[in-house]
Amino acid sequence: MPPTWLDLDDDSPFSLANLPYGVVLCDRLPGRRVVVRVGQQVLDLGRLAERGLLPGDEWWTTGSLNAFMASGAARWREVRSRLTDLLVDTARMDDVSTALLPLDETTPVLPFEVADYVDFYASEHHASNVGRLMRPGQEPLLPNWRHLPIGYHGRSGTVVVSGTDVRRPCGQRLPVGARAGEARPEFGPTQRLDFEAEVGWVVGTPSTQGEAVPIEAFADHVFGVCLVNDWSARDIQSWEYQPLGPFLGKSFATSVSAWVVPLEALQAARCAVPSTTDGGLLPYLGEPQPWGVDMTLEVRLNDTTVSRPPYSRMHWSPAQMLAHLTVNGASVRSGDLYASGTVSGPARGEYGSLIELSDNAATPLGLDDGSTRTFLEDGDEVTITATAPGPEGARIGLGEVSGRILPARS
Repeated sequence: MPPTWLDLDDDSPFSLANLPYGVVLCDRLPGRRVVVRVGQQVLDLGRLAERGLLPGDEWWTTGSLNAFMASGAARWREVRSRLTDLLVDTARMDDVSTALLPLDETTPVLPFEVADYVDFYASEHHASNVGRLMRPGQEPLLPNWRHLPIGYHGRSGTVVVSGTDVRRPCGQRLPVGARAGEARPEFGPTQRLDFEAEVGWVVGTPSTQGEAVPIEAFADHVFGVCLVNDWSARDIQSWEYQPLGPFLGKSFATSVSAWVVPLEALQAARCAVPSTTDGGLLPYLGEPQPWGVDMTLEVRLNDTTVSRPPYSRMHWSPAQMLAHLTVNGASVRSGDLYASGTVSGPARGEYGSLIELSDNAATPLGLDDGSTRTFLEDGDEVTITATAPGPEGARIGLGEVSGRILPARS
């Protein structure tokens, strides 16, 4: 990347190679501001547009990224190129610097209006681990798993931005230790609240209902990537998902990071996914150009790092997920979010959920303060971060997605 006139640390994960988008509040400015993060500052795109330095006045005044995302991939590339030029050109330094705000003077809000939310189940290691725990003595993967990306439709209205507290949900669950058919369900707060470390893909360009999005059109429709924590009430989930899929055990909250990293920033991190070497894929899932991503997540529970899940080990790529999501003619809209499902690797230190890390409560997980956890307790805070390789040795940061558990309402 060319040198910038900004005072940036050489190893900043928010360099010009990244330029992630977000929306913030600032006491000194009216309304929600659409911004790009650079180091420990944000660049107010509305101010730049007012001065004729950036196209799209109408994109930056809506308080969300949706209008800009709907403008299409050619516009995304144009704006990214223009921002890079402005941050490199010393002749523009005075004009641009007045649109910069210190990051710590802003409050991030949900960066886009979530249209639909779909969550996949794309990690073979996570699916196998959970299969062994929930169906002991049986094949951990069900017969269809290697043939299609499994997913479920979630609740877009309960997607919240990082830093939002999460209330412990209540619902029906079996008494601890009871099996289905042996006891009546009871109602109360979940006793098995879990996190799920995931990666989310944000749709920019909509598609037409009745027309599938081919796998090679992935980058024409998907704007960028964020981090996701798909909070899960395992006891509510295990009782209700017989025979249908996740419902109240998932719908109470899903947290996303405040920054959406443009797809273009991940070009150096692309890698192949295992599904493309399995053989036997139906043609619409064949991936001529790899869209796996070499990304490493880190999960902290309170002050303890409990896992480092590798996204590069995911069986299904985001391009395959989008192709499958739309193959029946379902359309996507600007602001649609679809997530990867829990990211887990083959080693225990790479598991992306507590149900795996604690062997479904059989093996308590030790924390640095001497306490242990099988599932989340009130007051616990979970923080997920991630980085990916960028050009010329740079690192691309995705920020963080965090949330603290509040007690159930009495």
